Amino acid sequence: MVLRLQIYGRVQGVYYRASTQKYARSLGLVGWVRNRSDGSVELCALDRENPQMDSSKYAQLQDWCHKGPTHANVIRVECNWLEQIEDWSDFLILQTT
Repeated sequence: MVLRLQIYGRVQGVYYRASTQKYARSLGLVGWVRNRSDGSVELCALDRENPQMDSSKYAQLQDWCHKGPTHANVIRVECNWLEQIEDWSDFLILQTT
């Protein structure tokens, strides 16, 4: 399963995507993060070693996303799970949608 998060608050222009990419890579997760035109940040992450929803890496990433980098002010994080439809090999920063 793929973890999908949408993060709201002051999360653009504060190094959120790059910090998320660095943290996700440190956990060994693959996927992507991007800014959304509504001011939020969206990400999809996959633990290739344990793709089940009980992976501790998913919980660690969620906890981190609730805080974000130093200058972020996270108001809320929406979480859902998606079927894996892409095969990622890295954690990337994508263009804004």
